[in-house]
Amino acid sequence: MVIFIKIVQLLLSLSILVIFHEFGHFIAAKIFKIKVEKFYLFFDPWFSLFKFKIKDTEYGVGWLPLGGYVKIAGMIDESMDVEQMKQPPKPWEFRSKPAWQRLIVMIAGVTVNLILAIVIYIGLLLNLGERYLPSNEVKYGIAVDSMGYQMGLRNGDKILSIDNKYVEDFSAIPKTIILDEAKTIQINRDGRDTSIAIPKGIISKLIKTKSGELIIPRFPFEAAKFSPGSTAEKAGMKVNDRIIGVNDSLVPYFDEFRMAISKFKNQKVNLKIIRGKDTLILLTAVSAEGRIGVYPKDLSNYFNLKEKKYNALTAIPAGCAKAFIGAGNYLKSIKLIFSQEKAYESVGGFIAIGNIFPGTWDWISFWSLTAFLSIMLAILNILPIPGLDGGHVMFVLYEIIFRRKPGDKFLEYAQIGGMIFLIGLLIFANLNDILKLFH
Repeated sequence: MVIFIKIVQLLLSLSILVIFHEFGHFIAAKIFKIKVEKFYLFFDPWFSLFKFKIKDTEYGVGWLPLGGYVKIAGMIDESMDVEQMKQPPKPWEFRSKPAWQRLIVMIAGVTVNLILAIVIYIGLLLNLGERYLPSNEVKYGIAVDSMGYQMGLRNGDKILSIDNKYVEDFSAIPKTIILDEAKTIQINRDGRDTSIAIPKGIISKLIKTKSGELIIPRFPFEAAKFSPGSTAEKAGMKVNDRIIGVNDSLVPYFDEFRMAISKFKNQKVNLKIIRGKDTLILLTAVSAEGRIGVYPKDLSNYFNLKEKKYNALTAIPAGCAKAFIGAGNYLKSIKLIFSQEKAYESVGGFIAIGNIFPGTWDWISFWSLTAFLSIMLAILNILPIPGLDGGHVMFVLYEIIFRRKPGDKFLEYAQIGGMIFLIGLLIFANLNDILKLFH
């Protein structure tokens, strides 16, 4: 069921993005009176799932969910309709229009994708606002995984800045370290401020790691609720009890408790807890998974989370800023593929994209991820590669600058070469996904 929900979310998100992207090309072409022969969601080699025609345009849904397209008359595109190009140009064809009009038609798709992302972010900000943990609120310090330890961080450290720049949102620290290819981290350790150098090669390891706990905020372990059949509840634990010890080990923080309890699977332990002013010892069974069936309290019980509310006036600039920051971050991630050793191994296909969606249906996550994917689609499409919108833009700009058009034969070969490259990249990305399943 989890996989099915992820697939449905992915297909719905991609369908929305493709329809809006192609609608951008479609509406721009219509404005300049260019004939649009087809408007398809997904590709339709050999046959389509269904189709209908209105005036000169055929609308339909293909069976191959790798994107979509509009077939614009008089243009060498993925349809590779070279026979049409052998005929004399018609006034309603793409090739007959001025270069500036053709340029607008080609950038219209990515423009609509950026606008869509902005609109989604504005809607999310209006309805939900923002809520995050400020970095200076992490008063108990951090807990780190093995990768964080390799970076030089230690449990209990308090992160002050990255490359001497304060990061307001604590959850953004790992992303900042990776995308900015940070060199140093400023910390407070045992009451003393110091700077640690990030070891060479660690960024490429971080790109490939699946760990979501590079750094997490430390917090006390107070019981919020119990799972059905909780061994801790059976032993007498109550809501608001605070665990401070396992057998003879002191574990004042949740991360320390998790590490300690994992050593006693299928055994019984003495849990030291604080209840009000009393300290109690409870003999508790530990499951085969190393759990006792207790949920910790939310971070808002320990930290002052920052909340921002938006109205129609403030949500618009904030939504625009969020979209352009997202675009900048995605460009940085593309740069990492070329600047970090073996970072190309992190390139993923449809499985990787599908896995970013949650296993349960969550509209907030769905729209947030759709906005991100819309930005991603816009940036990838505007890259100057034949076969993408950016390839067409590149040739139109060449024409505008040098006052002469590339030959139709050249454009045909460039389109073929670009399509071969893109298909190869698609195969590589999805093979990466498959290989990761076996690792």
